[in-house]
Amino acid sequence: MPHVIVEYTDNIRGEAHVPALLKTINETLIAQGDVFPIGGIRSRAIELHDYRMADGDPGADYAFVHVTLKIAGGRDEAVKKRACDALFDAIKQHFAALYARRYLALSLELVEFSEGGSYKHNNVHSRFRKD
Repeated sequence: MPHVIVEYTDNIRGEAHVPALLKTINETLIAQGDVFPIGGIRSRAIELHDYRMADGDPGADYAFVHVTLKIAGGRDEAVKKRACDALFDAIKQHFAALYARRYLALSLELVEFSEGGSYKHNNVHSRFRKD
């Protein structure tokens, strides 16, 4: 963990630069130091084709990007806030030019869960282990 899921409306596909966004997301989480194990970071994007926003006015051509950050429980509130602030700032910066040109809603949601409901089998951590 963490896992990051980016949902974005298909009407910004050509301008969203999703691979670059996912790279930025991973780099931002890694930059938090030892808060998140590098080998557990996963980011992915889902392009949305069926959605409705606000009043549904087709002339407004609304768009949105919603990012869900899923993490295991146990981190201090200040640590979570610092990580979420950094991540949301990076997302806003990534979309700044697009935001200036069109109706665009950006959001970030933190989901924290207990380890009891999470099953993992991962040998990637060994690559980053500092013995």
